[in-house]
Amino acid sequence: MAEAPEAGIDIEALENEGDIAADYIEGLLDIADFDGDIDMDVEGDRAMVSVVGATLDELIGDRGEVLEALQELTRLAVHRATGERSRLMLDIGGYREGRRKALFQVGTDAANKVKESGEIHPLEPMTPFERKVVHDAVAAAGLSSESEGEEPNRYVVVHPAS
Repeated sequence: MAEAPEAGIDIEALENEGDIAADYIEGLLDIADFDGDIDMDVEGDRAMVSVVGATLDELIGDRGEVLEALQELTRLAVHRATGERSRLMLDIGGYREGRRKALFQVGTDAANKVKESGEIHPLEPMTPFERKVVHDAVAAAGLSSESEGEEPNRYVVVHPAS
């Protein structure tokens, strides 16, 4: 279910992105002979496309690498069709939702550790999606964080309260 639209967000354009992405993913699934149902939604300021079904692990890969690549290809397909850069989020088999919950806990635990020690705490390298979730968790815990390093070894550093 779509969230209430924020000011300045073009829901119709995001729904169009989702439709283009869903068609693109459906074509990929057909070519690869994978079964899966596609759900499209708008959350906040981005289109969300989810593929649900059995045996989709090959489309996720180790630590989500294949999913990240498919998301980038899908964003490129949307960009090609619309001429606009897309922030579309692709999920397969609920992988991102599960990772989001686990990563939010990682961020909360890191914030608690920093609150206790009073010292900065660097985390392991993460994807941009993973870092965003951790940053959100740290902010929710009342602390600040920043990303450091270069891709693909970029990581989050949690800072104590000033």
